[in-house]
Amino acid sequence: MEKILIVDDSIVQAAQLKAILEGEYDVTVASTPEDGLSQASGDSYSLILLDVVMPGMDGFTLLKKLQEEIITQNVPVILITSLSDAEYEQRGLVLGAVDYITKPFNPLIVKARVNTHVKLYNYRRQVEQQSMTDQLTGIANRRRYEHYSAAKWHEAARLQVPFSVCMFDIDNFKVYNDTFGHPAGDKVIAAVAGVIASRMHRSTDFVARYGGEEFVALSLGEPAEKIFGHLKKVRRAVEELHIPHAPSVSEWVTVSVGGVTTVPRPESTYPFTLKIADTMLYHAKKLGRNQVVWADEQMNQLREA
Repeated sequence: MEKILIVDDSIVQAAQLKAILEGEYDVTVASTPEDGLSQASGDSYSLILLDVVMPGMDGFTLLKKLQEEIITQNVPVILITSLSDAEYEQRGLVLGAVDYITKPFNPLIVKARVNTHVKLYNYRRQVEQQSMTDQLTGIANRRRYEHYSAAKWHEAARLQVPFSVCMFDIDNFKVYNDTFGHPAGDKVIAAVAGVIASRMHRSTDFVARYGGEEFVALSLGEPAEKIFGHLKKVRRAVEELHIPHAPSVSEWVTVSVGGVTTVPRPESTYPFTLKIADTMLYHAKKLGRNQVVWADEQMNQLREA
């Protein structure tokens, strides 16, 4: 069921809207702008209904804040106005609201406008999903990763939870391509992506094709030792596919893995954290490949025995 957020300081008005919509939607009500911003950032909504006139932070200010947040900037917002608020309606539409509904509420009009914008939002998400999927592997592509990594870094910083970045690289992949050909190489990339994605499947995990034979994974909430141990299993699972490699380099196709776990601080940045993960990947390859090298929260290096 699609989720809708109503942000309105009027208990009566919010209850009326909820009664109109709750048969078709999962409706959440926030009675203050601050609570509305928190709710919108902490969950996934298909539409936000926002009252313009509220004490303290008004609806226009909240609309701007929603559009500044990566997580909420694409969620459509319908303004709640009075019949005499033509100036408010114009201002809201200029600021980025998709529509408005007027008080007193006409249930048929409310349902029609809400249904229209939920359908448009879902269609847009479907198109965006297709444009952000790697066609060879079926996992997220670099474009989606760029968007997702920024959002999750922000979330980890807000919640102050461990944030892990992991880089995978298929070992001696150029040799494999030169030996077996690019069509066979594509099959290897798809097979390795499938193994990684099947084992990084929690709601707080994310996997993308970073480029060529490289993949990147993000994970929230796990300490370094636990994520390090999990990625050792992922590495072994790739090896256990038993895809023959070129005899000159190794028996089976394997991956090298490098990463870092950190709790985001005000002075830290995601690009710098990604560089640390890439450095750990470099060490894994220099130490002989087919292994995991990790940096923990204190920047101590963890290696496979």
